[in-house]
Amino acid sequence: MTIPIYQADAFTDKLFGGNPAAICPLEEWLSDETMQNIAKENNLAETAFFVKNDNGYKLRWFTPEYEIDLCGHATLASAHILFTELGYTGTEIHFETVKAGELSVKRDGDKYSMDFPSRPPIHIEAPVGLIEALGEKQPVEVLRSRDYFVVYETEDYVNDISPDFFALSKMDTVGIIVTARGKKADFISRFFAPGAGIPEDPVTGSAHCNLIPYWAEKLGKNKLHAYQLSARKGELWCELHGDRVLITGKAVTYLKGEITLAPQPHPPAS
Repeated sequence: MTIPIYQADAFTDKLFGGNPAAICPLEEWLSDETMQNIAKENNLAETAFFVKNDNGYKLRWFTPEYEIDLCGHATLASAHILFTELGYTGTEIHFETVKAGELSVKRDGDKYSMDFPSRPPIHIEAPVGLIEALGEKQPVEVLRSRDYFVVYETEDYVNDISPDFFALSKMDTVGIIVTARGKKADFISRFFAPGAGIPEDPVTGSAHCNLIPYWAEKLGKNKLHAYQLSARKGELWCELHGDRVLITGKAVTYLKGEITLAPQPHPPAS
């Protein structure tokens, strides 16, 4: 059997920028093992799989190591493929997810706006080894939601961080967000997730579920412009709406193809 596969670069308008995601539209779910193996074979931060339902699509995301609870760039990339390659004619797509509830993506010209849950981080004492793994400079504060959230005084310091990825891989979170006020944007960030098989993620939509409420409070405004300072770089337009955040970006298609698989056993309903 064969299934289609696409790859798109999210949070950018240029190929080889932003964050690449693989997208596999399915008629029905494959086994979890097969989807995990496809994600491992793709060796991208995330591979998204979706199946049509009555209200839109059911959506799941896999890193090379495990299924993840929420992924922004692969959701944006999935919407981009539906709109530009698969003939979706509406202006809004609804995605049903098991761990993050209902998500929606609206198309607005050359941008896609995702409606995601707000996940404000809370202050904590830094766990043993976290600051040392990021360098010797003391942060302004350390917080946590799903991920550790480390705030520094300057963009330059965040840009210069060279982490100890082995040490970070031992932390008890999916990832580590580092952030500061930006020079040409309201805030900047980087995201490390070596424990998930992603040493540094190029652009992380889910991290902005934490970043947006934090910086909206610090800067006293709900509309924000952000950059993620990976080597590939990404640009995001952000807005806080109560307990939801709008995360907006662009995307470009990189490839279209198909995967050849052995015949699959019928998977249980998911």
